[in-house]
Amino acid sequence: MVMRMSNLFLRTLREDPVDAELPGHKLLVRAGYIRRAAPGIYSWMPLGMRVLRKIEGIVREEMDQISQELSFPALLPKEPYEATNRWTEYGPNLFRLQDRKGADMLLGPTHEEMFTLAVKDVCTSYKDLPLSLYQIQTKYRDEARPRAGVLRGREFIMKDSYSFDVDEAGLSKAYDAHRDAYIKIFDRLGFEYVIVQADSGAMGGSASEEFLAVNDGGEDTFVRDDQGYAANVEAVDIPQAPPVEVTAGPAHVEDTPDTPTIETLVAALNRDHPREDGRDWTAADTLKNVLVMLKHPADAGDPEHPQGRREPLAIGLPGDREVDPKRLEVKVAPAEVVAFEEKDFAAYPALAKGYIGPGVLGEDKPSGIRYLLDPSVAEGSAWVTGADEHGKHVIDLVHGRDFTADGTIQAAVIREGDLGPNGTGLTLARGIEMGHIFQLGTKYAEALGLQVLDAGGKLVTVHMGSYGVGVTRAVGVIAEDNLDERGLIWPREVAPFDVHVVAAGKGEELFTTAAELCASLEAKGVEVLYDDRAGKVSPGVKFKDAELLGVPTILVVGKGLADGVVEIKDRRSGTSREVALESAVEEVAREVRGG
Repeated sequence: MVMRMSNLFLRTLREDPVDAELPGHKLLVRAGYIRRAAPGIYSWMPLGMRVLRKIEGIVREEMDQISQELSFPALLPKEPYEATNRWTEYGPNLFRLQDRKGADMLLGPTHEEMFTLAVKDVCTSYKDLPLSLYQIQTKYRDEARPRAGVLRGREFIMKDSYSFDVDEAGLSKAYDAHRDAYIKIFDRLGFEYVIVQADSGAMGGSASEEFLAVNDGGEDTFVRDDQGYAANVEAVDIPQAPPVEVTAGPAHVEDTPDTPTIETLVAALNRDHPREDGRDWTAADTLKNVLVMLKHPADAGDPEHPQGRREPLAIGLPGDREVDPKRLEVKVAPAEVVAFEEKDFAAYPALAKGYIGPGVLGEDKPSGIRYLLDPSVAEGSAWVTGADEHGKHVIDLVHGRDFTADGTIQAAVIREGDLGPNGTGLTLARGIEMGHIFQLGTKYAEALGLQVLDAGGKLVTVHMGSYGVGVTRAVGVIAEDNLDERGLIWPREVAPFDVHVVAAGKGEELFTTAAELCASLEAKGVEVLYDDRAGKVSPGVKFKDAELLGVPTILVVGKGLADGVVEIKDRRSGTSREVALESAVEEVAREVRGG
């Protein structure tokens, strides 16, 4: 059926919404594809639903080649998530609620547990495997900072699929099949993406890759080098700096009053303690020790800490570096990183705030605080760092000679040019996570008792894989990657309509001709949006709306009709051409079929 704009439930806006940050988000709201219902929660308007369903259709077409679709409820019981400990590990991101009988429930953030239990109920033998199941379903996560419209919401639609195999070889094969399917999906969706190594985080598992849409406004930072390596910064392991020859003399403590920061310390060193080699001290010569508090999830087996155990952690890194919160969170998961507060300093009197050094840090040192070093701190290297006494620092403190740590941690901010695993310089870019694939192994199968009999009649634990695609997020990503100053420009495969017919003018003949063109196009299988609005809606308004809505082909029936011609505009290239009225249908149909 031809969709007439006079009947379409749509209101376009000329001004940007005040709460929108990114260009695509602004245009999706202005063009009437989505409407904000609450922070991180959006209603899908008719045009938005058409784009969303087309994306779902692409995902289904590719997933149906390797998997079977089902659907679980979004409202779920607590017990399966207790069995895997994710009832507590998910922390504040989980929407928890109770039914009228007081039973604990949750809104599903992801469905590993439900898939595992379903397969456990049905499959008993290796003959039932391999198996892959998927769903396209609404998820709920109580994001602390929902932003950028549908790119990071608290309610969203995701495709999640799971593979089940008797061994690691089968899991590897299923993983590769999903990887290939994802490449086909994202190639069809029409935005630039890169496949990067990723950390599994709270999901668990071994092999893990992300499909990131390359976008300067993305929340994820990834790195790549000229040898094909690419990884999310959270998964990058910077090589351990090799040992160096000790050249520094004995460590010595010096008075450095009023120097609680790296900046004030460097200034005081250059003023009062100049280097013997004549160069200036820099922040890179200092070793700063950052304190955080780890809040571990509540554990029923630890009645002394009903709200979860708190553990201090000290991180030593060069003074010109900062701790990357995301990298740190991944390394200490499922613990939550919180600030080290004044009350915490009071609980550890060995700490001299602003002058903390390795002398008191370590599980066997006076503070008892676990101490981890950045891998760039080479054994044999000399540092200026806190002397554990207010107003004093120690100079030429050598790692391995004068102090040690409890281990290393990959938590520093990665900078352009840092050496990666291949020993070459890394470049940084921003992206938006669109897909994530994991080799989960046996984590969830063990927790929930998913076993089958193998060919020898022995019970074996099933190996699982988990694979997700952000379906609603895809709408936002495509919008961000396909726009100009006038509006959206949808790739043809996901556009709400194939052609936008605009009746630009007055007179019964013009509208009759436009309607006849629409009917002929529809008869050829072309999806048509027809701007049949008359009266006070001027051609200029219609053209602005057509450009804003972003249908890839615009057919204008206007003043040229008197000469027997109509105009075809290509929204993607910005070009237009006049064609004879009698050939317009074939021309548009050919353009639609050609993509």
